[in-house]
Amino acid sequence: MAGTDAGARLENLDALRGFALFGLFMVHMPELFELYWLAPVTDPFQRAVHDAVWLVFAGKSFALMALCFGTSFFILMQGGERRGQDFTARFVWRLALLAAMGLLHGLWYRGDILEVLAVMGLFLLPFHRVASNRVLLAVAVVLLLQPLMLVQIVAGLAGADWANRPPAFWADAINPLYATGSLWDTIRINVVEGHAQKWTFMQGSGRLSQILGLSLVGMVLGRVGFYARPEAFARLRVAGLLLSLAVAVLLHFARGPLVALLPASEAMPVPRAIAGSLLGSLSDLAVTAVLLFGFLALFHGPGRRILGLLVPAGRMTLSLYVAQSLVFVPVFYGYGLGLHASMTQLEAVLWGLAAFAAQLALAHLWFRHYLYGPLEWLWRAGTWLSPRIPFRRMLAAGDERTSAGRHCAPWR
Repeated sequence: MAGTDAGARLENLDALRGFALFGLFMVHMPELFELYWLAPVTDPFQRAVHDAVWLVFAGKSFALMALCFGTSFFILMQGGERRGQDFTARFVWRLALLAAMGLLHGLWYRGDILEVLAVMGLFLLPFHRVASNRVLLAVAVVLLLQPLMLVQIVAGLAGADWANRPPAFWADAINPLYATGSLWDTIRINVVEGHAQKWTFMQGSGRLSQILGLSLVGMVLGRVGFYARPEAFARLRVAGLLLSLAVAVLLHFARGPLVALLPASEAMPVPRAIAGSLLGSLSDLAVTAVLLFGFLALFHGPGRRILGLLVPAGRMTLSLYVAQSLVFVPVFYGYGLGLHASMTQLEAVLWGLAAFAAQLALAHLWFRHYLYGPLEWLWRAGTWLSPRIPFRRMLAAGDERTSAGRHCAPWR
């Protein structure tokens, strides 16, 4: 396995993770942290702004995050092996801590993804023992083709009653109390119904299958040194960009006609709708590949200086992700400023750009003085059950190098 050097940070991977965080935030802002769905816009211009953001980032940034998650899993497990340790039990504990943070975050914001990544991370563990990358990629392809959706489509076309029942998440709706209620109302709704609605959506929309499939792909990318040896994959990045762009354009225009080929009736409405969701998922994956290869082609080419600015954000993604909802949920929700009713899509996007620029500046300043983001440090200290994980950078250059060396070896 090519992998990466023990303790080394992969700046391209950090930058990609920062880009994925940016994309997630750009979806959440015009979505008004989910309150958009109480009253979707009808103004043509504002709708165009919304659709443009959705076309580029919705579902794709989440997919990039899943890819990065799989690569990080590989790096952690490889680091344990190089130290002569089995990191499995500690990784499970690490996921438990992430799930706990996700549960707390989910009290504030229903759309939390930390808990979902934590649970899906458990399914990666058996695949770490699979030596063949081809087998891993084959499993990933099956998962990304949404086998449960395919089964439902075939069964529905055959007349199976269960397969012609709409997925449960189709009936879910945003509770209007989010827009008018108190903080306690928000917390109560998130506990009583929001948590279940999130998981119903993740399962019914195929996101769980997609997360695991993409995490396996990310794991293989880590194994072959896709990020650690970028010079060896220069041609692959260009070929991947051109191919994924062609597939994305093809699916964008062919999705409607392909779905229309399936029969539909009043008694058999679901297979065609599920087929649309399946093709939408594949279209999202194609755009995700465009973003992946395009971003890395620019990062290792003419865009290195600009895209390199995202590296600090990728090093403290957890802290910045949680901070985004801590600040903007009260901006939009009823117990805060309640701006969901007055902020336009364009204004939301502009505020999102300004806020992320501020986060990026803060991240650059933060790493002048600290080795980790605040939540990243807590997570790492919790993983090793030790408060001795270095946090502040030392004033003396020699001490700083010593501290950095300490954290790279036993705590990685």
